[in-house]
This record gives sequence, structure tokens and C-alpha cells, in this order.
Amino acid sequence: MSLQVPPNCDLTLGLRCVDKSEPGRTIWEMRADERFANPGGVIQGGFLAAMLDSSMGASAVTSLRGRRARVANAEMKVSFLRSAKVGSLLTCDARTIESGSTVIFVEATIVDENQRLIATASSTYIAKERSQ
Repeated sequence: MSLQVPPNCDLTLGLRCVDKSEPGRTIWEMRADERFANPGGVIQGGFLAAMLDSSMGASAVTSLRGRRARVANAEMKVSFLRSAKVGSLLTCDARTIESGSTVIFVEATIVDENQRLIATASSTYIAKERSQ
């Protein structure tokens, strides 16, 4: 089974990786699209969580340092600190805190274009070796 890069979920959200130069860290951007707004006119939390998950998953993969493995999210905690407005440019900075042979712990933040903290997350990923 081949991997699609970028995956459809990232394409749907309009996620764009802007930096992956440091192993275990990735930085992503997304324009807060009105399609993702809740009835109150702000970006629905599930879409912010998806941005956090995709960003942290990519960071977990880059922390593998050449190991051929798939990573799966085992758990994720998200804290929403303020609403993201439609049209905002959101930036997610995801960093691997610890990368073991099986368990990878990652944290991330989302800020808007004014550097206001929108959400934070932490997640545990499980790495499973793949044959190809």
C-alpha cells in the first residue's frame, strides 16, 4: 500500500507545511475557511483538532529519523483558548517531545496571524514498523 502525500484530509483543510527542516518539528498553515465555521461564525473546534492532529502526526513521522514506520494517534488532548475567526491565517507548530521505539509524545500550538494562542494539544502516537 502506497502513501499519498499530502493526504486527502490535509488537502480538504487546505493545510500547507511551511517548515519541516528540524526532525521532530513541523510548522503548518491553514486559512480559516468559512466552510469550517460553526453556526456562531467561528471555526468549529473539530477542524482545529484535525489541524493539530495532522501537524503532530507529521512531526511524529519526522522524529523517526529514517525508520520506516507508520504512526497512529493513540490519544489526544486539546485545549481551546480562544475562537478562530473566519479568514484568519492559522499557524500550527508541532514538536516531538520524546520519540521512543514504539511511543512518540508530541505537543502543538495554533496561533492566528496576530500571534494570539488559539489552541494547544498533546498527543501520544504509536509507531509500527512497515515492510515497505
